[in-house]
Parts: sequence; structure tokens; C-alpha cells
Amino acid sequence: QVQLVESGGGLVQAGGSLRLSCAASRISVSMTAMAWYRQAPGNQRELVATITSGGDTTYADSVKGRFTISRDNAKNTVYLQMNSLKPEDTATYYCNTDVLVRGGGAVRYWGQGTQVAVSS
Repeated sequence: QVQLVESGGGLVQAGGSLRLSCAASRISVSMTAMAWYRQAPGNQRELVATITSGGDTTYADSVKGRFTISRDNAKNTVYLQMNSLKPEDTATYYCNTDVLVRGGGAVRYWGQGTQVAVSS
């Protein structure tokens, strides 16, 4: 069973920084696409950033230039560096990967989430 464990959330003032970590087990983060999502109270879960097995990255427009997704293959961990945080970044952040299965389709895995709160 794939496991994703997030950490690094907390309370920070606007303009501050946090680094989230997602430690993976039973998969190799270097061989699969990984993503960070977030969900604020009352809102739908939204995609924040992705990194492919080849290292290509994408970002939501709302975080471009402020957030950076990366990975450490030796630690089998994916990171989300968040700079210049804004109150609207307040949410629970989730790590995600989709594992392809035989016969087509994929199984979606989520971590338990880590809370980020940004005060103004």
C-alpha cells in the first residue's frame, strides 16, 4: 500500500515562508508524477503544483513565482517551498500521486494533509 506522509505545516505571518515535505513509501518519487493540492474550508480541493518523473514542473497561476516543488530521490521525498505567503494560501495541503494499474486506470493516493495558516 502506497503511503504519503506530509509534514511542515504551521502558522506563519504574511510574507513568511514554509517548506512542506511529503515522504513516500512503496513507490519511488523519481519514477512517478507527484503533486501538491490544497483545500480551504468551504472550497474544493485545488491543484497547486506538479512534478513529473522527468522533473518537469507546473504551478497554479495563484502560486507561480512564490512556490517551488522539488524532490529528493535519495530521501524519496517531495517538497513544496512556499515563499511570500498570503492569507489566501491558508488551507490544508495534500500530497498526491496516481499509480497506474494493469488493465488501465489508476489508483489515486493522498496523504493525511498538513495545515497551513497565514495571518495578515
